Amino acid sequence: METKNQINTILGTPDYIEYLRGKKATFLLSLSTTKTHEIQGITQAGIPGLIHLTPTLDSEFVCSGEVRCLENLAETPKGVPTPALMTRAVHLLKPFSNIEILDLGMSKKPNLEYFKIHDFGLSPSEAINKGAKIDAMTLFQKGVEFGKNYECSDDYIILAESVPGGTTTAYATAVALGYDCAGKFSSSFKNAPTSIKEETIKEALENIKDKDDLFEKVGEVADNMLIFNAGFILGNASSKTKLILAGGTQMAAVLLLTNAIVNYMGGKLESENLALCTTKWVDQDENSDIKALLEMLDFPINAYSANFDFSHSNHPALKLYDDGEAKEGVGAGGALCYGFINGLNAQQITTQVENFLG
Repeated sequence: METKNQINTILGTPDYIEYLRGKKATFLLSLSTTKTHEIQGITQAGIPGLIHLTPTLDSEFVCSGEVRCLENLAETPKGVPTPALMTRAVHLLKPFSNIEILDLGMSKKPNLEYFKIHDFGLSPSEAINKGAKIDAMTLFQKGVEFGKNYECSDDYIILAESVPGGTTTAYATAVALGYDCAGKFSSSFKNAPTSIKEETIKEALENIKDKDDLFEKVGEVADNMLIFNAGFILGNASSKTKLILAGGTQMAAVLLLTNAIVNYMGGKLESENLALCTTKWVDQDENSDIKALLEMLDFPINAYSANFDFSHSNHPALKLYDDGEAKEGVGAGGALCYGFINGLNAQQITTQVENFLG
């Protein structure tokens, strides 16, 4: 199967992703909890009542193939299993050289040995309708510092995330920064809970005062992952290490925040080492528009989607992805693109995912 059929170019050219063909990657998984997920009906990214554990379980499964803080893999009430299945499947077939965890405020640390867990002393952020209360400037500086000092021993970094409720905080952040992004952010639901999200974001924006600067604004409406990773991008820019943001509209919001900070500080971002990789389900989602979000950036960006679905599978839980019930997360799109440029095909990945489900 040829790459042009496997990877779709959303923006830019295929050259960036082709350059990385066969090269080694470090997989960084940034994990945080925003209490926004506790708002009734706002997300289905996990087990009801235990959604705060989703980042913990995702990281345990990607790293070890087991969930240790619970007996079963996280799945939504409709039975959609976590996208961590795809990331783990690729890792088993074509392993990342290295997986490391960024604890950006989880409610529970993953039960993992040997895997490096970077701890930044952060707590879960508050629900944005009550004010997230994040010290955004300090957190951003932690991200910059980590990006500057992180020594990647591989050819490039894949930066992924797991933040339940994160599409709502991402949307709120983009609106607070003045981007015209109504209807452009995706949801873990097929039929996005638009009215709940809109009401939550409206309440969140009311916490912003006229005198607030950029960091004070995002400190009320964002989550830890968005702010830290914006810092990480800017810190990493000086190292010339290629960086792939593995994710959908939440990672697009990280880029929009990065863009706003660069403009606020009167700087310029050299973005030739930066790209975003997502899934076909995000790229083709009728209820969001990742391309339009990325076109709002003042710097050029290469962006791709993995042309992967579960058409090779008859498993009813996996078919829910093709029905639009889940779209991205835990670096699935970046992992799938990585798999494709390292010789895997959709059938191999599907078979491996099905093996996890028995």
